[in-house]
Amino acid sequence: MLVKQVQLEQSQLATAEAERALELIGRAIRMAGYVNGKSSNLKRPKNSTQESLEIQKGVGLNRSDTLFIKHEISDGIDFDCIGNVLKPERTKNGLAHQGFLLERQANPPKGSRVKGGSLMCQSLDRHGRLQNTTLMNGVSHLSIGEILPGGSGQKLFKVTVHMELGKSTAEFSRIYASRNLP
Repeated sequence: MLVKQVQLEQSQLATAEAERALELIGRAIRMAGYVNGKSSNLKRPKNSTQESLEIQKGVGLNRSDTLFIKHEISDGIDFDCIGNVLKPERTKNGLAHQGFLLERQANPPKGSRVKGGSLMCQSLDRHGRLQNTTLMNGVSHLSIGEILPGGSGQKLFKVTVHMELGKSTAEFSRIYASRNLP
């Protein structure tokens, strides 16, 4: 009975972590391409053809996808994927950067068999340099794909996280709509 209780608690914890990670990814997708109306009159470099939302297929751990988002900051309070308040010093060329990727798990407990990797959040520090922070461990695969639009003009993206739960695996999926992409 104790084993079942531990398994249930691990499953509930994994579900909560996956829900949190999916919500952070969804929030970033909704912000992708945001342009602050007050800054739109600023002169932009001609070579700023960087994508507001870029998906790289099969380049992460276990051939997982990666997601990179760029957007301007609003006049309100914006946060990056680890909860830092976005201010001009946390931007590069006026754009905030958020990325989600799967890497090998760093510093696994001694003697433990590593199952899955670490879902990483990539953002800019106070000096505009990229920093990676672990969102959660035990992720075996991250999949991100654009799906056919539903006629609303927004782009739709399906995000799926596969997790290792001891002797089983779990899949968590959500569909998010962009707000600011053409």
